[in-house]
Amino acid sequence: MKILVLMTETDPGAWDTVTEAEREAVFAAHVAFDRAVRERGTLDAGEALHGVETARTLRTVDGERVVTDGPYAETAEQLGGFYLIDVADLDEAVELVRLLPSSYTVEVRPALHIEGYDSE
Repeated sequence: MKILVLMTETDPGAWDTVTEAEREAVFAAHVAFDRAVRERGTLDAGEALHGVETARTLRTVDGERVVTDGPYAETAEQLGGFYLIDVADLDEAVELVRLLPSSYTVEVRPALHIEGYDSE
């Protein structure tokens, strides 16, 4: 089952103020997650994201696509990164996500398979 793991954070600027030991602990947690996923399934993708100030959002307004600067929604939490994993089921994904740093709020959502749609 393909699962999208979305990691949000309430203080994206905190990275600039943490100690080297704290950074190493964050990286170690990501490495542990990566290894555990690969032991049970596949890690299809994963990336950290630039801050929301770099985002562009497209909306349809009066039938036209309008581009605005910034994220699609004003929220206290900001999307900081993601993983796309393929594991047995949602429960296993939740178990694996517990390995990620506890500073993130993490959404775990199954990808929807659309019968007859092949992107390749």
